[in-house]
Amino acid sequence: MEKVQKFSPEGWNHNIQQLSKKDFDIAFQNDTILNGYITKCDANYNLYVKSDDDVVGIIPRNEIEEINTDQKGMPRPNVCMSKVNKFVQFKVKSIDKQNHFILSRKQVCQEALKWIMNDLREGEIVDGIVKSIQPYGAFVEIGGGVVGLLRIEDISVARIKNPSERFEIGQRIKVMIKYIDRNLERVILTYKELLGSWQDNIKLFREGDIVTGIARETDKNKNGIFIELRPNLVGMAEYRPDIEYGQNIIVNIKRIIPEKKKIKLVIV
Repeated sequence: MEKVQKFSPEGWNHNIQQLSKKDFDIAFQNDTILNGYITKCDANYNLYVKSDDDVVGIIPRNEIEEINTDQKGMPRPNVCMSKVNKFVQFKVKSIDKQNHFILSRKQVCQEALKWIMNDLREGEIVDGIVKSIQPYGAFVEIGGGVVGLLRIEDISVARIKNPSERFEIGQRIKVMIKYIDRNLERVILTYKELLGSWQDNIKLFREGDIVTGIARETDKNKNGIFIELRPNLVGMAEYRPDIEYGQNIIVNIKRIIPEKKKIKLVIV
């Protein structure tokens, strides 16, 4: 039976645009998580959640972040401001004298991190949202504001130059837990295992098929060029200096060698 993901990524369920007093009261009484839309970051870097006109929900600066903090344990100003116009998760921590609901995103992050460190196992598949793309990989949030690294080499068998060729920020994807460093509280993710094995992908092709692939890396000695037929299926064609990386190429599947997991291609 597939496990139910205990903590969803922030913004995964974003149907609630405006929270009511009843929403806050129930969450406070039951110690449950709310998902809200941040409308403002004030001069002190406190965040305000979109609520009914007579309700104020505030995430104080010291309750915004658990991981990316300075030496004093405070999130940097740019981190606070980056949450505006986005959905975040939080718990209702208290109600102040002005009847403002004091919220904590930090508490959700702490609980999510505990869940990841104690309960998640390598090989498990979880939901994620792409939060940042760098040349070396993508950062994917897997629950409660906790982000794991999806390295570029773990995105697909076909080698790409930048993760933006596969993903865009805000995209919802499934990822597999590759490794959890419980000492450093870091999570390494993988995606290519979810794209099917060589044997799975080759079933879609036959010798003699004429198909369109994408030019990827060139053999170091210029003996050939790798053509991506599917993200986890690559064949080799003869080297040609006029072919550029990322170019769509029509090829003929000349030979499939299952025992070596190789495909020989001829550029049409």
